[in-house]
Amino acid sequence: MANCSVSQLQQKIEMIGKLREKVDVIKAESLKWKEGMDRFATEKEAARAQLSSAENHLQSIKEKSSVQVRRIEKLEARLAYELAKAESDTEKAKADADAFVAVYRADAKAAQTLEEIHARGFNLTEEIKGDKELEANAAALVSNDDDEDDESKSGSESGEEPDGEETTPGDNQDT
Repeated sequence: MANCSVSQLQQKIEMIGKLREKVDVIKAESLKWKEGMDRFATEKEAARAQLSSAENHLQSIKEKSSVQVRRIEKLEARLAYELAKAESDTEKAKADADAFVAVYRADAKAAQTLEEIHARGFNLTEEIKGDKELEANAAALVSNDDDEDDESKSGSESGEEPDGEETTPGDNQDT
């Protein structure tokens, strides 16, 4: 039984180790996604700056020539598309990072729960040991009470020797 508990404990320790490795992998992936999200945010700001710059440039071009107005409108549409794309990519990266963070938190909580279960296992072992000792003491007390009740019976019925000493079922056996 002790070997079984040690084996189970070893399995739990190995499982915790594996979970910690998974958590480390998820942390690394999460950092990559965060870096990607930061990069997309930077690109978004750069795209906004480009858009602002382009708008100023387009304004001056509109003043110079009506022929170039169509060209400017195309450029505005392209920049708006790039900005929308950058925002969409940023939102997707954020959603992916949030998903990885949620998985990381769930794994971390599972690892913490396993550690708590592991810690309780030791406490329960001590409690079980203490309970068994209490049960043995209680059984001994009940046995003593039964023996006292049996003293009112005759010597042969109560398990007493003719000289008045009590015998127990294991007294006649060699140990």
